[in-house]
Amino acid sequence: MKKLFLFLLAITTVATAQKRDITLEEIWGGEFRQDYLNSLNSMNGDFYTLLNFDRASRSTSVDKYSYKTLEKVETIVNSNDLQQLNYFDSYEFNNDETKLILGTESEPIYRHSSLAYFYVYDINSQKLELVDEAKIQEPTFSPDSKKVAYVKNNNIFIKDFTTGKTTQVTTDGKKNRIINGITDWVYEEEFAFVRAFDWSADSKNIAFIRFDETDVPEFSMDIYGDKLYPTQQVFKYPKAGENNSVVSLHIYNLGNKEATKISLGDYEYIPRMKWSNDANKLTAITLNRHQNDLNLFFIDATTFDAKPVLHETDKAYIEVTDLNFEFLKDGSFVWTSDRSGHNHIYHYAKDGKLKKQVTSGDWDVTNYYGYNEKLKRIFYQSVEEGSINRTVYNIKLNGKSKKKLSEKIGTNSASFSKNLNYFINDFSDATTPLEFDLYDAKGKKLKHVKDNKNLANKLANFNIGTKEFFTVKTDDTELNAWMIKPKDFDPNKKYPLLMFQYSGPGSQQVANRWNSSNDYWYYMLASEGYIVACVDPRGTGYKGRDFKKVTYKELGKYEVIDQIASAKIFAKENFIDENRIGIWGWSFGGFMSSNCLLKGNDIFKMAIAVAPVTSWRFYDSIYTERYMRTPQENPSGYDDNSPINFVDQMKGKYLLIHGSGDDNVHVQNTMRMINAMIYADVPYDSEIYPDRTHGIYRGKNTRLHLYKKMTNFVRQNL
Repeated sequence: MKKLFLFLLAITTVATAQKRDITLEEIWGGEFRQDYLNSLNSMNGDFYTLLNFDRASRSTSVDKYSYKTLEKVETIVNSNDLQQLNYFDSYEFNNDETKLILGTESEPIYRHSSLAYFYVYDINSQKLELVDEAKIQEPTFSPDSKKVAYVKNNNIFIKDFTTGKTTQVTTDGKKNRIINGITDWVYEEEFAFVRAFDWSADSKNIAFIRFDETDVPEFSMDIYGDKLYPTQQVFKYPKAGENNSVVSLHIYNLGNKEATKISLGDYEYIPRMKWSNDANKLTAITLNRHQNDLNLFFIDATTFDAKPVLHETDKAYIEVTDLNFEFLKDGSFVWTSDRSGHNHIYHYAKDGKLKKQVTSGDWDVTNYYGYNEKLKRIFYQSVEEGSINRTVYNIKLNGKSKKKLSEKIGTNSASFSKNLNYFINDFSDATTPLEFDLYDAKGKKLKHVKDNKNLANKLANFNIGTKEFFTVKTDDTELNAWMIKPKDFDPNKKYPLLMFQYSGPGSQQVANRWNSSNDYWYYMLASEGYIVACVDPRGTGYKGRDFKKVTYKELGKYEVIDQIASAKIFAKENFIDENRIGIWGWSFGGFMSSNCLLKGNDIFKMAIAVAPVTSWRFYDSIYTERYMRTPQENPSGYDDNSPINFVDQMKGKYLLIHGSGDDNVHVQNTMRMINAMIYADVPYDSEIYPDRTHGIYRGKNTRLHLYKKMTNFVRQNL
C-alpha cells in the first residue's frame, strides 16, 4: 500500500480512557448531525433566501439575506401569518420575485416525486390562493407570472390567476397508461428529473413530454400496512430488455389551444428538453436505446422544424446530467463531455459549431456553475487537486486565465448568487465538519458564514480512531482507498477487517470529506477492535473515462476482481487477521458484497448485502442497458456476474437484508437469491423490513434496528 497522506481524527489530547465510545442510538438519534444552510435559493440581485423552521412556534418562514453582509434583510412570508395553512415545506419564486408557490402536506411517490397542496402567495397583497383543491405535482409559474402550470392525474393543467380560470391541456392521462408532463418511474430514477414540461420565455407555449406506458410490463408489490388486508402497489417498471414507454415531444400553444407533436427522427429516449432564451427555440436531447448515440436538437416553435445541431457517439455509453448544457446570452451554449478521456467543458456557437474546448487536462470537471457575463468567466468544480478532492475555479471562455477560488484542500462546493457575483463555499475534509464562507466572484473571502465547531468539540469526548487515505496497487491498476483503525491501534496485534464499498459506475466512496452516518458506525466498530477499509475499484468515477467505462458490458467483473485483490493485499499486512476479513454493501454494493463472498470465498469469511441486485435481468432498462446492453444481446455479461448463479460457491457467513416495499431494487432479487440458496442447501441469514423502500429508513427505529442487526452479525461472524 502506497500512503498518500494521513488524517488523524484525534481532536483533543485528553487520554483515551477518559473518553467514551459512540453508540448506535447516538448515531441514529441525530447526535452527530451537522448544521446546514436549509434550502438556500439565490435571488435576483445580491440576495438569497432560506427556509427556516422555528421549533418554539412550530412555524416555517422564507427569510431574505444579503450576500454582501450575510445579514437578514426581511421575512418574506411566515406561516404564522397565514390562516389557510399551518406550515409549508417548499417554496418557489416567480421570475420577478413578487410571488411564491408554497407547498404543504407533501407525500412522496418515488425517489424524487411527490404530491402536495400548493398555494400562490402574493408578497405585496399578502393574499394566498390555492392552486387546486386536490394534491398536485410540479406547479410552475409562467415567465409572465400570470399563470401556473401543473400536473394532476397524469394530465397538464394551467391556472390563470388573472381570470381564475383553469384550462386542461391534455385529457388522455391515465394511471399506468399515459403520462403527460411528468416522467415515468424509470426516467425519474435514472435520468433524475420529474417535471417533463417547460414554459417558453414569452409564456405563449408549453413544451411537454408524453409517456405511453401501455406496453411496459407491470410490477406489483404487496403493501402490508396496519389494516386487516394488505393492499397492492402496481406500477410500470421496464426491466432490462423489456418494452420502455414510447415517448414523444409536444408543443402546446395557449393561443389556439392546440398541441403539436415534434418529429425527432429515430430515438428511444428524450432525457432532457428545455426552452432557450429565445422564446421560439426549444431544445431537446435524444438517445438511442444503447445510450451511446446522442443528438441535440433546436426546434422552431413557429414551424415545428427540428434541426440537429450536435451529435455525439461513444463506444460504451453517454451519461446525460444537468451539467451538460446551458445557453449564454448571445445564443451560444456550454456543453460538457468526456470525449477527450476526461469530462470537460466545451463552448459552441449558436449554430452548433465548436468554438473552444474551455477546460482540458487529466482530470474531470465535476460541476458546472454558470457563466458570469460581466466578468466573462465560467465557474466550475473539478478534481484538479486529486480525485478524492473537489475545488472551485473560474476560467475565461477561451480557456485562459484559470483561477482557483476555494482555498482549502478537501471537498469544496459553491452556491452562487443568480448573477454569479458571490458564492457561499461549503467545505469539509476528513477532519473538518462543514463550514460555510462567503466569497466574491474573483475569489476574495469576504466573511465567515457558519461552521460546525460545536460538533467537533462534542466529538472530542468520544473514542474516535484514525482515518488514512492511501492507494492500493494491484496487478491491474491503482485504486483509491481509506482505512479506519482503532484509537489504541497496536501494529503488533492482529485485527479483523470489514471492507465497505459501493463500486457502482461513476460513484465515489473514497472522498476527502466529513463523516457520513456510516462513518460513525465504522468508528464505533473500530472502538470494538475492528479495522474498516474502503476501496473504489475500476468502474467508479472521477479518474477519467477509461477507468470508469472499462466495466462496460461486464458489471461486477472487474469491480469484484479489484475488491478481492485489495482484500488479499490487506491480508498480507502484519496487523490484519487474514482469516477474519468481511465485506458489506448496499444496493450495487450489496450486489458486489454477495459476489465477493462467492467468487472470493478464499479470502472473505462473511458478507452483508442490503437491498442487492442479484441478477441484472431484474433491474430497470435505462440503468442496466446503459452499462450492459440488453440481456438478449449480452447474456453472458448478465449471467457470469450475477451472484444468483454462483450460490454453490458459498462458504462464508451471509446476511441478506431487503425492504419489501422497495420499488427500485425489488425484493424479488432477495427472494430469488434465497431460493437459489435453498436449492443449493447453503445456510444464510436474512431480514425483511415490511413496506420499507430502498433506503430502509421510514418508521420509528427502523435504521437503529437495521444497524443493530448488522452490528451483531459482524460481532458474531468476524
